[in-house]
Amino acid sequence: MELTLIDKSNYLKGLLIVAKKDNQLTEPEKKIIRNIAVKLGFATDFYEDTLRDLLANKYILENPIKFSSKKVAESFIADGLKLAFADELVSEKEIDWLKATAVENEIETQWFDEKMKKSKDHTGHLNTEFALYSIL
Repeated sequence: MELTLIDKSNYLKGLLIVAKKDNQLTEPEKKIIRNIAVKLGFATDFYEDTLRDLLANKYILENPIKFSSKKVAESFIADGLKLAFADELVSEKEIDWLKATAVENEIETQWFDEKMKKSKDHTGHLNTEFALYSIL
């Protein structure tokens, strides 16, 4: 599946929003973002600069993201949940934002809850297999 440039941009932006929601950026979160940014084709200097300034950046709009297809949205939600649980400090703000994005993309609550449970069960295990890889 070919992701649009807008989907790639929104995918990375969404992960950055999730990481920022709890007002801290941990090494496991950075590792996930870096891995996905590379897969999406972003330049190293771009995502490193963004990560460095993320918590102070007040210009990242945090509206739920609408993707071009449900498949891309589901991939993003799965990876977003993995990111939220990566640091073992899951905040309600992270989950609420991912739920709002799921609603924006017409993803069923049951699907979201199942993915969240799977992510919670793998808290602290930095699995580098991301849902994104299955749609690239």
